[in-house]
Amino acid sequence: MTAKILLIARRLLRKQNGQIIPWVALMGTILLGIAAIVLDLGRAYIGYRELQSAADAAALAGAQNLKYSNAATITKNFSALAGSANAQAGFTSSTMLTGYPKFECLNTIKNMGVACIAPNNANAVQVIEQATIPTFFSQVFGIDQMTLSATSTAAVVGARATPMNIAIVIDTTSSMATVDSNCGNTRLNCALNGVQILLAGLSPCSPAAGTCTVTNGVASGALDQVSIFTFPNVTVGTAANDYNCGGNNPTIVPYMLPAFNATTYAPSGSGTGTYEVTGFLSDYRTSDTASSLNSSSDLSMTLGAGVKNGRNCSAMSDPGGDGTYYAGAIYAAQSALIAQYNAEGGANAVPVPQNIMIILSDGEANASASKMNSASNAAWNNNGTYPSAKDQCQQAVAAADYAKNQGTTVYSVAYGSESSGCTTDSTNMPPINQANITPCQVMSEIASGASYFYSDYNQSGSSSTCTSTGTSVTALNDIFTAVLNDLLLVRLIPNGTT
Repeated sequence: MTAKILLIARRLLRKQNGQIIPWVALMGTILLGIAAIVLDLGRAYIGYRELQSAADAAALAGAQNLKYSNAATITKNFSALAGSANAQAGFTSSTMLTGYPKFECLNTIKNMGVACIAPNNANAVQVIEQATIPTFFSQVFGIDQMTLSATSTAAVVGARATPMNIAIVIDTTSSMATVDSNCGNTRLNCALNGVQILLAGLSPCSPAAGTCTVTNGVASGALDQVSIFTFPNVTVGTAANDYNCGGNNPTIVPYMLPAFNATTYAPSGSGTGTYEVTGFLSDYRTSDTASSLNSSSDLSMTLGAGVKNGRNCSAMSDPGGDGTYYAGAIYAAQSALIAQYNAEGGANAVPVPQNIMIILSDGEANASASKMNSASNAAWNNNGTYPSAKDQCQQAVAAADYAKNQGTTVYSVAYGSESSGCTTDSTNMPPINQANITPCQVMSEIASGASYFYSDYNQSGSSSTCTSTGTSVTALNDIFTAVLNDLLLVRLIPNGTT
């Protein structure tokens, strides 16, 4: 009996039928696990790229809006957070880490000439976002979700290939001779110091040009070219007194009234009035990497940063005397911008240049008819349309609207703008239709939008309450730094940049 049992056992041990089944089950489980890992990890990678793209967008938006008090909110609005512009339906949840977005003042970026600006005292922003995504096959192994994380840093930088033509219109009427104790100088000198900050961050030459070879104030391969305009206008023959370091003031004449639709601006005759102090120049710095302004440039001379024959030159003067009327100055600057744009190839240029106008004034306009040169324009009238002694503030708004319609981006800097004034504006001048408009309203409406309107209402001797709804920067130096950063590009930088 025992022998039979042993025989049957040997036969069973020799049979191979059915042994593949447990192997198939084992390998199937292993392959299913691999599939779970591959498919869920692949989905996690796609989710990570979506989260990283959202973090990049948020950081770039934050860097572009550093000048605003709500920059943190703007940053989050472009993140992957629920309800934001880059929210992802596939995320179970998404969060911004505590303490982020983080606004930083990076020395590396400062060394590139980009200052840290108020109100965040920053030139860069960093974002860290986290999100969870559900799993599918991995749930077999008890893994229900995965947590993803993405970090992104963006900063304002000066690398830009698009040329800019910048016309800066500066009020030099008698009110600009008063002292602003908050700045520690006359209002005009405070304004000119701000313009110096702007020029210190612009690029005189295209990076592709290599070296800057300057001829008559214009560099070969010029990138950013700047022209200074002023009102009241001065004679063509004495305009150079604002930058020749001769110690003499230019001679003012009644306000000239250039045609609103001109495509060039080149007044001739030594006694003729002109609003343009310097042409479009790019020699304000000797190179893109120069740490200071070129002291021999006419622009530097005009701004009080020039040196001639070993002595420092005084800045352009504030002659005043003819009241304030600046619609003509805006039309003049726009005509000069169009001429410069066309000279560079206009819409056929590669890349197409950008026209920028920056207007600094308190916004009041109240020149008497006797100070407005009717002989310069046959269409002179007194019915409330340009040119006219009536509705002068509305004419300034209409002039800026014309410039904006021609493609020019207009920044306005209200310097002590009051909530009352514009005494000539008693009628609804078409198309503005704002009788009793105020200087503050004028400066606000001149700008291309709320984010292009700045106001310094804190200077001494003024009861100004003019504030900007689009920007929170108030001190002149900070304002021009903010304008500069607005003109520059933002880009992503390595997260460890210091």
